Amino acid sequence: MSTLLYRVGKTAFRKPGYFILGWILILGIVVSMISVNGVHISSEMKIEGTESQKVLDQLAKELPAASGGQGSVVFEAPPNERLDTPERLAAITKGVNDVYGIKDVINPADYAAEASGATAEMAQAASTDQSATVAAPSYGPLMVDGVPVPGVLLSPDGRIALFQFQFTIEQSAITQDVFDSVIDSIMTVEKGTHITVLPGETLKTVSIGVGSAEIVGLVIAAVVLLATLGSVVAAGLPLVTALLGVGIGVGGAFSISKFIEMPSVTSVLALMVGLAVGIDYALFIVNRQRRMIIDQRLSAQEAAARAIGTSGSAVFFAGLTVIVALCGMLVIGLTFLSTMALVAAATVLINVFVALTLLPALLGLVGERICSPKAREKSAKSNKAGGRGVADRWIKFVIKYRWATIVAIIVLLGVAAIPITKMEMGIPGAASANLDTAARQSYDAISEGFGEGFNGPLILVAEPKDSSTPVSPELLGNLVKELQSQKNVAQVSPLGMTEDMAIFSLIPETGPNDKTTKNLVNDLRSSESSIAQTYDVKLGVTGFTAVNIDMSTKLAEVFPIYVGIIILLSLIILLLVFRSIIVPIKATIGFLLSILATFGITTAVFQWGWLHSLFGFDTGGPLLSFMPIIVTGILYGLAMDYQVFLVSSMRESYVHGHRGTESVVHGYKQVSRVVVGAAVIMVSVFAGFIFTDDVMIKQIGFTLAVGILIDAFIIRMGLVPAIMAIFGNKAWALPKWLDRILPNLDVEGEKLIASLNAKDNEHHKS
Repeated sequence: MSTLLYRVGKTAFRKPGYFILGWILILGIVVSMISVNGVHISSEMKIEGTESQKVLDQLAKELPAASGGQGSVVFEAPPNERLDTPERLAAITKGVNDVYGIKDVINPADYAAEASGATAEMAQAASTDQSATVAAPSYGPLMVDGVPVPGVLLSPDGRIALFQFQFTIEQSAITQDVFDSVIDSIMTVEKGTHITVLPGETLKTVSIGVGSAEIVGLVIAAVVLLATLGSVVAAGLPLVTALLGVGIGVGGAFSISKFIEMPSVTSVLALMVGLAVGIDYALFIVNRQRRMIIDQRLSAQEAAARAIGTSGSAVFFAGLTVIVALCGMLVIGLTFLSTMALVAAATVLINVFVALTLLPALLGLVGERICSPKAREKSAKSNKAGGRGVADRWIKFVIKYRWATIVAIIVLLGVAAIPITKMEMGIPGAASANLDTAARQSYDAISEGFGEGFNGPLILVAEPKDSSTPVSPELLGNLVKELQSQKNVAQVSPLGMTEDMAIFSLIPETGPNDKTTKNLVNDLRSSESSIAQTYDVKLGVTGFTAVNIDMSTKLAEVFPIYVGIIILLSLIILLLVFRSIIVPIKATIGFLLSILATFGITTAVFQWGWLHSLFGFDTGGPLLSFMPIIVTGILYGLAMDYQVFLVSSMRESYVHGHRGTESVVHGYKQVSRVVVGAAVIMVSVFAGFIFTDDVMIKQIGFTLAVGILIDAFIIRMGLVPAIMAIFGNKAWALPKWLDRILPNLDVEGEKLIASLNAKDNEHHKS
């Protein structure tokens, strides 16, 4: 591996034009594909095989009108005023009718006119059986001249009205033009009426979720690169290569988004990971080249080739570990997670190839300028000083107090992990949005006027267990009556009926993220429930709230399986890289400590609301249900990056004659500065996403930033050298039978250096 990469590096350095033009051509192809196909992103995240998704699929097939996306708008009058004045009623009625006139929005009048015979029977049952039109007495329809405005409810005090309507197609298929038309039509209600119009969360624009805050992270990364490498030219190369790699990776995902459903979080995730690893991988290689130029007096060309052969090998296997951790999500079998994983993994792979091919080509253009005379002089003075810097003092302190260091770290991370026992999963929504957003104001107004349950309506489907038994109007009425009598049910309304099923809208008394709502969903689905037993029916429950409940449950079930898979695969990779039993096990234990502490801190901040004002949000809420899987995969891969770079340096010192704690000290001092710099860069990149408006991106960015802080500065800089010092030379022990089986990948470049030295000796003799 090292010899092959050495040749690639030398060729790229000598003939940079071919490699640079090749990558520019690839970028041009990606840009061309985007211009032809456009960018298509979706907010939908299906969980195949769950109860709620099965019901949605069934409705889409048998009663499409009931399976479309839902929209809601709140009308709010000033304090102590009412909405049902003539002027305001006229404005609201016009706005509602305008919305019903938009393509892809169901108009109740048209739907009634085209109703099937079965649906007509349902309407008749609703008019003859009082139980079928159950409504809470505290609110009712908004009336105009004795006629209700379709889809609009009025609160008891007359100050708040809720307009709920349905689209003809699924939420993810609704175009931006339709959303814009709905918003434009409904906002006309505000003109001259002093009515506040608050569009609901489902009418929110699906955005990529990247803003100016990320630029701050890149600026900090540039400053760290400059401080670490001491040269503007050297600091600029990692930024250039990372941006190109991310441009091709994320751009490539966008270019095929017309053909593959692309969740909005996917591109942001790939951008986060791609920038972080792209900068770090290039930093390690450039730093290694500069060290060889200064310490070994090599030419820029030879140093670049050797850096690609040695550090490039570590980059390759570090990237492979990240890719394996991400691709472990494929085993879970969830389409949206698989898409995220593949796009992020592809972006990492591209960054690895960019670092191994484009970077040496750029180094060829820069030549000897990569290391200025001032930098060489400064490094020479540092070497004469005998390495009495911060790194030297820290590593000697850790080794001297190795046992105390290990105990202190375990206790510290154990305390940080305590909040994880109270962690609640879900989909952060309007309930936890910032107070100044329309979605949050709409949520609060609905809760005030009608009850929190109106923010998360459920859709119920009742089917006779005996398929030969048709659904009758009498059964429909009885089911509405029974459902209304259930605990925690505020309102039940029939939505439609066929010969095979009856569809209802059920409003819980509690909010979408309340545990009581989850219990209600589970009770309704139970085949042992009183309704199922009495009327011999099967009840299915779906809707946004039910989908989120199922998603959280499903992901919680597969999470341990996923962790087991990536740990097993990564242990194998680390075993091959380090040819050691102790090192992979130690690396895994350290990661588990860091991930538990990371989720504990995230729970305290985003669920309990600690330091919420510092991180730009107003209200705590559930943690993103798929966040633990995504973050665990990314953090495991990135943690192993630091493991590979740090421990491979210690092994390289061991291979080249240093023994015991001397190899730990020497290896640590060689790479500690660049590892710290890389960690600061990663934290800066991830932290930039904390200050976006999207709470999902905010949580992911925060968790990754905290995870890197803990893993790089506490685990890798403290726990790892302490444990390595305890084991000493035994850390590299490998059973003889296993030593014979495992291939020697030569990650440290031992064979390469030996071969080059032999050639140099022959050259001197001749």
